[in-house]
Amino acid sequence: MHRLTNRQILLGITGGIAAYKSAELTRLLKKAGADVRVVMTPAAAEFITPLTLQALSGHQVHLELLDPEAEAGMGHIELAKWADLVLIAPASADFIARMTAGMGNDLLTTLCLATDAPICLAPAMNQAMWRDTATQTNLATVVQRGIKLFGPAEGEQACGDTGPGRMLEPEQLAQLAAEQFETRSLSGKTVFITAGPTREPIDPVRFISNHSSGKMGFALAQAAVDAGARVKLISGPVNISAPPRVELVKVETAEQMLAASLDGIATCDLFIGAAAVADYKPVAVAEHKIKKGNEEIMELRLVKNPDIIATIAAQAAPPFTVGFAAETRDLLNYARSKLTRKQLDMIIANDVSQPGIGFNSDENLVTLVTTDTQETLPQCSKQQLARQLIEKIASTMNAAQDKV
Repeated sequence: MHRLTNRQILLGITGGIAAYKSAELTRLLKKAGADVRVVMTPAAAEFITPLTLQALSGHQVHLELLDPEAEAGMGHIELAKWADLVLIAPASADFIARMTAGMGNDLLTTLCLATDAPICLAPAMNQAMWRDTATQTNLATVVQRGIKLFGPAEGEQACGDTGPGRMLEPEQLAQLAAEQFETRSLSGKTVFITAGPTREPIDPVRFISNHSSGKMGFALAQAAVDAGARVKLISGPVNISAPPRVELVKVETAEQMLAASLDGIATCDLFIGAAAVADYKPVAVAEHKIKKGNEEIMELRLVKNPDIIATIAAQAAPPFTVGFAAETRDLLNYARSKLTRKQLDMIIANDVSQPGIGFNSDENLVTLVTTDTQETLPQCSKQQLARQLIEKIASTMNAAQDKV
């Protein structure tokens, strides 16, 4: 079921008594980490209310093909492009017949025509309707087109008959949906990533900070999502948008970043500290703006900030912890010292003194350092590098866990 993490499932519901099971199916898909959008036919709304599915999915239920309000939000073509998988459960005999004919006379059939995502049907109908020659011909046609059938099961039906035509149970359908996706390197894992700078206030208008843009951390968040992880991105002030399917927590100071990092840390499998955290902060913050006086020199007393990455690594049951070492000289010696001193599992070292890489640049060149290994990755865009880093981190982490 972990394969469903961050997957976008379009759940279609057609008219039939089995529609009541779709509520539980929605809940199970969400529990497994999928984002679920529900489309109902008019007949489906006679069996279960859209409000029920809205509450369970967390999204507005789509009902009409030509609904101006819905089109202004996520229109039918956008829904078709959005889906990683289209699952229709229940799929009535009528819907299968209209689908076979290539009709687009309601929202759900139109989406099936417009999507490039795999389509799976969970048939549900009376046993006589299931055995009918027309239904079997239609089913053979859709299967020939590459559409998959989940079921049906045999057993007692709502009408009192017994035989094939029962929709599979929600647990079975959720499992079959998960099996349509490959296992990815971080499938089902929870990843926390810190990114960007912190700001340590001096007075209401001034602060201590650095040149970090957050690009590397945000690229890592996107790569982790693509690898199947649930991602919490804890970011200082930056001017870039968070990737989709990422939980973004905005912070300002190092203490706020630490608090956000510790929140839920027991559920975290992998922690990547990519933020450029200010090492020091003012001892006291002036209540009002400090005015320029006659003195030529103004002294500012500073105190150490908490060490976020070391605090995470020191937890009783720490996640696999990866730090960054942004240095201007003696890169690898500083990186190895930091790895040992802070008890990290891996450190990613980069020389920010080199032009064209590091802070505020679109490219980077790094060296991965563990207790026993060292590997330098070629210079490339931060997006490309992030994908390489996530795969190498996941490989190292999974190998370490296999030894335990």
